[in-house]
Amino acid sequence: MTEMVYGTMPIRAGEPVLPRWWRTVDKWTMTCVFILYGIGLLLGLAASVPLATRNGLPPFHYVDRQAVFGAVSLVVMMLTSMLNPNMVRRMGVVGFLAAFVALALLPAFGSDFGKGAVRWFSFGFATVQPSEFLKPGFVILTAWLMAASQEINGPPGKSVSFAITIVVVAFLAMQPDFGQSALILFSWGVMYFVAGAPILLLMTVCVMVATGGMAAYTYSDHFAKRIDGFLASDVDPRTQIGYATHAIQEGGFFGVGVGEGQVKWSLPDAHTDFIIAVAAEEYGLILVLVILALYATIVVRSLVRLMRERDPFIRLAGTGLACIFGIQAVVNMGVAVRLLPAKGMTLPFVSYGGSSIIAAGITMGMLLAFTRTRPQGEIGDIFGRRGRG
Repeated sequence: MTEMVYGTMPIRAGEPVLPRWWRTVDKWTMTCVFILYGIGLLLGLAASVPLATRNGLPPFHYVDRQAVFGAVSLVVMMLTSMLNPNMVRRMGVVGFLAAFVALALLPAFGSDFGKGAVRWFSFGFATVQPSEFLKPGFVILTAWLMAASQEINGPPGKSVSFAITIVVVAFLAMQPDFGQSALILFSWGVMYFVAGAPILLLMTVCVMVATGGMAAYTYSDHFAKRIDGFLASDVDPRTQIGYATHAIQEGGFFGVGVGEGQVKWSLPDAHTDFIIAVAAEEYGLILVLVILALYATIVVRSLVRLMRERDPFIRLAGTGLACIFGIQAVVNMGVAVRLLPAKGMTLPFVSYGGSSIIAAGITMGMLLAFTRTRPQGEIGDIFGRRGRG
């Protein structure tokens, strides 16, 4: 009876962990991640040298650090992808609680490094941004609550997840970090939609977001300045957006040549938030399209594999992780081409940043764990047998 309902998949008794992992993991997605990391190192060789020169450091100081952070990230990704969904869930919940406590302690012990937003803990040899690690844990926790609410006599998980979202967004907005707040709201909205949210509630959330945006514009000079700059008809060539726009225009289809770009000498965030401008100037539209294709492949392949998944928690959590990963890349590149207001947000696996790349490794590791082929059959098995019956 169990086989008739759930379907079967050959199980290799006593199969070691590594061969089983290699047989079931999504190799295309993993390959795309490795290529993105390689592109990040390539761009870092150009973008981070001017910063190292200005800071009196060896030319490839930041490239070396990025290589180390990236290696740690990839190892974490592969180890996490070997876990089963229950272990990933426990890891995500514990990680969320730890990151949320760290986020709450930022006002007392954090640093803004002169950027006007207290988002980092400084340990001298390294800095940590709790909000980066909060995102994957938040997705896991809220997906678990939403999935539990679908069970008979289950808890009011959707309402609890909404309350948690509001609290997290409030803490992020106090830094202020409106970009990460938007990512949190977006991921929650996507998962809630997949879980079967009533349209009235989604409209209510949209109204709340619009109201919050207007309040931020009214009471936050930092937020208002960025919105005004985005809406202005002319771009100040001395701003980061102005430098990035000029670099993209100069790059054209094939770029000005390796190491020949000039924007990296003018942009203070050329190695982080505006790394795509360096790519566009030196390698042209061709490399930008390759980067876009890699992110699209990761997101689309993950969503397609999740569509065949029957476990509500895995579907919701995987969807949230894939979408928050993809939308962060979209926001980063959208800012560089002035499709979105300026927002400090890294390009996953490509931009420089320890917290960013390690958190991205955790996110992709969880996603790979959820999209692995497991011996449980797919949702299509049920409908196929019913149709034949």
